Amino acid sequence: MVLIAAAVCTKAGKTLVSRQFVEMTKARIEGLLAAFPKLMSTGKQHTFVETDSVRYVYQPLEKLYMVLITTKASNILEDLETLRLFSRVIPEYSRNMEESEIAENGFNLIFAFDEIVALGYRESVTLPQIRTYVEMDSHEEKVYQAVRQVGNSRDKFSLYFLPSLEIEQIYRFFGFQTQEREAKNKMREKAKELQRARMEAYKKGGGYSKGPNMSQMGGFGSSSTFTSPVIESPVEMPKQPAYTPAKSSGPTNAMKLGGKSRDVEFFVGQLVSEGEKVTSPQISMKQVSSKIPTTPAVHHEDVHLKQEERLVVQVGKDGGVQNLELHGLVTLMITDEKWAKIKILIENNDVRGIQLQTHPNVDKELFKTKSTIALKNPSKPFPLGTDVGVLKWRYQTQEDSALPLTINCWPSENGQGGCDVNIEYELEHTRLELNDVTINIPLPIGCNPMVTECDGEYKHMSHKNCLQWVLPVIDKSNKSGSLEFSASSAIPTDFFPLTVSFVSKNQYADLKPAEILLLEDDTPVKYSAESIFYTEAYKIV
Repeated sequence: MVLIAAAVCTKAGKTLVSRQFVEMTKARIEGLLAAFPKLMSTGKQHTFVETDSVRYVYQPLEKLYMVLITTKASNILEDLETLRLFSRVIPEYSRNMEESEIAENGFNLIFAFDEIVALGYRESVTLPQIRTYVEMDSHEEKVYQAVRQVGNSRDKFSLYFLPSLEIEQIYRFFGFQTQEREAKNKMREKAKELQRARMEAYKKGGGYSKGPNMSQMGGFGSSSTFTSPVIESPVEMPKQPAYTPAKSSGPTNAMKLGGKSRDVEFFVGQLVSEGEKVTSPQISMKQVSSKIPTTPAVHHEDVHLKQEERLVVQVGKDGGVQNLELHGLVTLMITDEKWAKIKILIENNDVRGIQLQTHPNVDKELFKTKSTIALKNPSKPFPLGTDVGVLKWRYQTQEDSALPLTINCWPSENGQGGCDVNIEYELEHTRLELNDVTINIPLPIGCNPMVTECDGEYKHMSHKNCLQWVLPVIDKSNKSGSLEFSASSAIPTDFFPLTVSFVSKNQYADLKPAEILLLEDDTPVKYSAESIFYTEAYKIV
């Protein structure tokens, strides 16, 4: 028997886990597995199927198939016996036989497969042996973990029930454990000292804020919803324990941590070669972790308002909104003390029933009756030099009419083992102008799509197995468009889920500040404003 590969795939032919036991290219094994579902005859129950070059031996497992690919000269009885062992291994790591569980335990399955077959030939192992080999249970590791938990008190651990060799190991580990505990204790003490010093500084300064007038607000920003800025001081880490490894006088080939710039340049060069746009290799962690799209700089007056809306949408591939959530927030920034006592008039033309909520320190009755934002205590000013959330809103629905942008994806089989895909977009709310619209369409592994029609631009991201459809602007002048392409070795479900992202200066909610006045004499205050509306998650599944 020569076993070429073992794989777990879905009834539609999607490969979840595959392990090759002989030298074979990735394209070859993908082609063999993609052809497997098309070779089975409907309405008939078989345990194997053959082609001119290979034999497929398979067993259904609820929604999945366990498939062995062997040579035609192999012994079919041995193949079936091996298949039964493979089929007994799968439930060990995937109780419900779901795709997600198979993917999550993929490494354990591959390790188990390697214990069953080596270089294409069956090993003489049983299921309990495979379970033991994959777990790699180590008694030495248990001893080490026990020592790490003991700490400095050797009396807490009984050494009388262990062999002499293990006792020596424990005593060897205790020296390091003592240093580690001492370092942690010093770090905790230092952190407590810094915290006490910070609290003393806050008490002497009269408040917990950055701005000079924040202490007068009586807790503005202490709500769990709107968070006020917190002053952070760098914490001095304690020195490491007095343990220094011996220095080697000879040359070493170990990786040098100092060679960071060369590694970054090499990594960026690879990204560029794969089609990624990289502006600069010096990318800060703040830029990487930020999910909010960047907007052009806006001139800030002494009073500045910012409206931010984020959208979460999930739509079924056959239509119908499964969930749509909108979250909005208005923040106020004042940099001059003379404008600290103001009121904000809000123009609310929304008819959808968006739920509005003001900050606890804002006069709720005044906002309900006159749509005006002002503090409960008129004698207290707004805080200076910091963004303060004053109004937020939330909207959730499953109405199709609430979608700002609809995406229709129509994949259909072309009778040649592939699919023809037609995707259309339609701007439903023509008052919006969507910028930097990107629609990501997933593709089967190794697929090279042939685009026949495209409004806008497209890019094949081969390293991500997706087709990226890019539209710089969608507004009422080009509120609809389409993309057509064909993909080989594909089925209709391969092109989901689609993800959509965009950013807009127009607000989804018909809500905006109309005027800002001084509390004393209703004098108009000059202010600046900016708004951003963006997608946090927009999926067609």
